[in-house]
Amino acid sequence: MNERACPAPLSRRPATGAAGDGPALVLAAHGTRCAAGERTLSAFAEAVRRARPGRRVELSYLEISSPLLSDVLPAVPGPVVVVPLLLAGGYHAHIDLPNVVAAHRPDAVVAGWLGPHRLLTSALARKLARAGLRATDAVLLGAAGSSDPSALADVRAAAHRLAVRLARPVTAAFVSAGSPSLEEAMSGLASTPAARVAIASYVLAPGFFHDRLGGVGAGLVSEPLGADPDVAALIWHRYDTALTGRPAPSGLREASL
Repeated sequence: MNERACPAPLSRRPATGAAGDGPALVLAAHGTRCAAGERTLSAFAEAVRRARPGRRVELSYLEISSPLLSDVLPAVPGPVVVVPLLLAGGYHAHIDLPNVVAAHRPDAVVAGWLGPHRLLTSALARKLARAGLRATDAVLLGAAGSSDPSALADVRAAAHRLAVRLARPVTAAFVSAGSPSLEEAMSGLASTPAARVAIASYVLAPGFFHDRLGGVGAGLVSEPLGADPDVAALIWHRYDTALTGRPAPSGLREASL
């Protein structure tokens, strides 16, 4: 999916992270033309590194941004685990990323995408609370969307988890492909007694999709998930599960998370 440009310039710097004792972690994001989005993802990679010091962590992109996953994979020595920075399944998770790995690093282990998961639910609820969520607000979970029904099902499952956490209905709504669209969902809530609509942003970073969420006229729109500690913890959960079939023992979870 294409994203429109943001005007702020991007200041790039090399990725950091020591090799450590375990396989390197390669984060695979979609890519964006928004400088603020790239800065957010870089900060997120730093948060992931801090959560497990000494483990090598590299940020890469499937397209648009650099460095590309296809360039990072051959350059990382030793075993590699790729964790997709994707909140749902779909073309990038099922086709694009596996093809890049098969062509450039077939020995790499590929972890599952991020959502749905209780740690994302916690981050979403916290972002909404910080934005000023009220008990009377109607809540939408605003996501990018996909032509893949399984990806839409992932987002709807995330909306259900958030509804349970907030003890109120939450409707999944989509910026691009998927039903209901963001505009349809907003229109459907216009006739309800809710004082205003709050959108939980189911995106990782600023950019085209978050701009669309912010421009639809909701009473509040939460910030992107960004460098949230629960999302960083989820990355390492996916990493551990990909390697062993189970996450690290709870006693080994970093205190900062």
